[in-house]
Amino acid sequence: MKPQTRVVVVDDHPMVAEGIEAILDGYEDISVLATLSDGQAMIDQLDDLQPDVILMDLNMPGLGGLSATEMILERRPKTHILILSMHDTPEYISTALSHGARGYVLKDVPTDEIKLAIDTVMAGQQYLCTGAEGALTPQNEMRDHLTNREQTVLLQLAQGKSNKEVALALNISVRTVETHRKNIKRKLGISSTAGLTRYALEHGVLQGTGDKF
Repeated sequence: MKPQTRVVVVDDHPMVAEGIEAILDGYEDISVLATLSDGQAMIDQLDDLQPDVILMDLNMPGLGGLSATEMILERRPKTHILILSMHDTPEYISTALSHGARGYVLKDVPTDEIKLAIDTVMAGQQYLCTGAEGALTPQNEMRDHLTNREQTVLLQLAQGKSNKEVALALNISVRTVETHRKNIKRKLGISSTAGLTRYALEHGVLQGTGDKF
């Protein structure tokens, strides 16, 4: 018998969290460790609970799902995070994935689809529920929206260089680098430097030179 998948549900609506817990309790290969009401509670209990999968609400008071996702993955990068949301727009979905989420599940999906999503990410694959699949712009297309200079700056930043170091390497001003950095984050839907680095690793940006774009 395979080990149980350890799951935590993070949602500020008790009825939603308890409903998902009740669904998952019916599966012998899943153990729901806790239901929490916000991202900070998940951060605080992360090391104690050590979940395999976190079902994370996107919009919560205090620390929201996106920020919590980045913080969790910095501490425990092997954790699989599935975003739970009512929103099926491309902006929400692509932003969640760029922050490191392994999947995106709409709250109105059939109950068995939540189990399928958990099994899929545990198998090392990305999961998008039926309503979210068609809403995404392919990542390569998103990257194509970057100018040549922005692609070069992204490569430099992904290598861990500071704004000053990038400015020296490319013979441009620090202010120009800051502007490029801001535009790159906006276009890719990424809010942090850690997110840029993770994006670069996941999409082959660091495998050589800028012509990998």
